[in-house]
Amino acid sequence: MIKIGKRQSMKINNFSSKGLYLDAGTGETQDNILLPNNEIEGRELQPGDDLDVMIYRDSEDRLIATLRKTHLTVGTIGKLVVTDVNEKLGAFLDWGLKKELLLPYAQMEGKVRTGDEVLVGLYEDSRGRLSTTMKIYSFLMPNKDYQKNDSVEGTVYRINPEIGVFVAVDDRYFGLIPSSECFRDFEVGEKISARVIRVREDGKLDLALRDLAFMQMDKDGQVIVAKMKVLKTYFRFNDSSSPETIKEYFGISKKAFKRAMGRLLKEEIIEKTEEGYFKLK
Repeated sequence: MIKIGKRQSMKINNFSSKGLYLDAGTGETQDNILLPNNEIEGRELQPGDDLDVMIYRDSEDRLIATLRKTHLTVGTIGKLVVTDVNEKLGAFLDWGLKKELLLPYAQMEGKVRTGDEVLVGLYEDSRGRLSTTMKIYSFLMPNKDYQKNDSVEGTVYRINPEIGVFVAVDDRYFGLIPSSECFRDFEVGEKISARVIRVREDGKLDLALRDLAFMQMDKDGQVIVAKMKVLKTYFRFNDSSSPETIKEYFGISKKAFKRAMGRLLKEEIIEKTEEGYFKLK
């Protein structure tokens, strides 16, 4: 059975002025698939020879074989470059063949521009055509390589303010930065470095951009001290400040703020004022 978008071994049935025809296995010659002349130049081939090819549909929706290696095959994900954006259809992506792949608008996440490198999955649509999607959740796999506190790299592929930032770790594993760990804005397609804070039973990874607490504390303290130097007597943050206010101004959680302030007090870098706020010593 012919598998569109996947590499497979097929036998040469016969030659013609257009190229050679590969046996489709149906017993009907009209079902055989053309491998064009420009694919076989310089090769010594005979009927009955096996060829490793991939099948796709050309601009006229005919099945065509190619010997060329493509950047993706059906069921895989990878980063492809946007060559053009059509206002009605979507974006076109370079995958190694003259006939480019379509990324329909309905399958986009965020804005896509010419020249962008987008992380997509390749699939066969309901009409038997090859198409791509940025909605790659179903293409990702459970993690088998990483443990808690390991450092990882990945690509942001979806953002849900209520849940968090979805990340393709190594562009292949399920990853999520929970909303509680999102202290800045992200963009789809952004490459990030993160730390594994939890490995779930199903192999999915919870991530954080921040270091372990004992490593992060000095960094948080430096940020707070810098803000105190700017605000001076107008520094109006303490343990009663709301988590939202702290996150907006310092980019850290209230828990991290309190931990850093405690460290600064202990090291006598800051002191408490009569009003219950803090100031530099």
